Amino acid sequence: MTGIRNIVILTGAGISAESGIDTFRSAGGLWENHRVEDVATPEAFARDPHLVQRFYDMRRAAIQEKLPNPAHFALARLDAEWKGGLLVVTQNVDDLHERAGSRRLLHMHGEHLKAWCTLCDIRHPWRGPLAGNPPCPSCGAHALRPDVVWFGEMPYRMGEIYAALREVDLFVSIGTSGAVYPAAGFVQNAVELGAQTLELNLEASQGSHMFHESRLGPASEVVTAWVEEILGA
Repeated sequence: MTGIRNIVILTGAGISAESGIDTFRSAGGLWENHRVEDVATPEAFARDPHLVQRFYDMRRAAIQEKLPNPAHFALARLDAEWKGGLLVVTQNVDDLHERAGSRRLLHMHGEHLKAWCTLCDIRHPWRGPLAGNPPCPSCGAHALRPDVVWFGEMPYRMGEIYAALREVDLFVSIGTSGAVYPAAGFVQNAVELGAQTLELNLEASQGSHMFHESRLGPASEVVTAWVEEILGA
């Protein structure tokens, strides 16, 4: 790969799987006999907020016990050493990129470790439960919800993402299914603008055919090898 200055990297569940963070759906697509859609939509929250809060409380507690893996640390190294433009866009709501040291990063689907007050519209760092309906630290209202993007809601910071894609020389997708839009369409945006594209994934995704190159294997191996390669070049 030559002539590369600006890089955009999209990461998905596959990069955190080796840290023991499961994908959003269980094998059967259920959580305590509820479809995930029934605990991850605005309608579900309006219908049974306690159920939804318990679901996210469990996931918020679980991610705090996990650690970044070599793939996270490799991207943090790239962030520190790459002299050109770089943006890591993650679909993940864990904080493993940050804990590994990545700084040029944004969460398009929100963050488990934040709570959003729907009354005063302020987001707060949050590590404990929300199921008890605690008050907002800013306004005191009992209007906190997980600061994550639910089904049917618009992902965050799309303007910044598309601005970065307009300048990209290399688009890299890591650990994604290629099935969730709008993220699954980023590779097409990059190709249309003449960028090189690379997929790093455990197995072929639904969007593999759109990439110039796919490298398959565990994220801890293929991401680390690619970072070594591009920094060496």
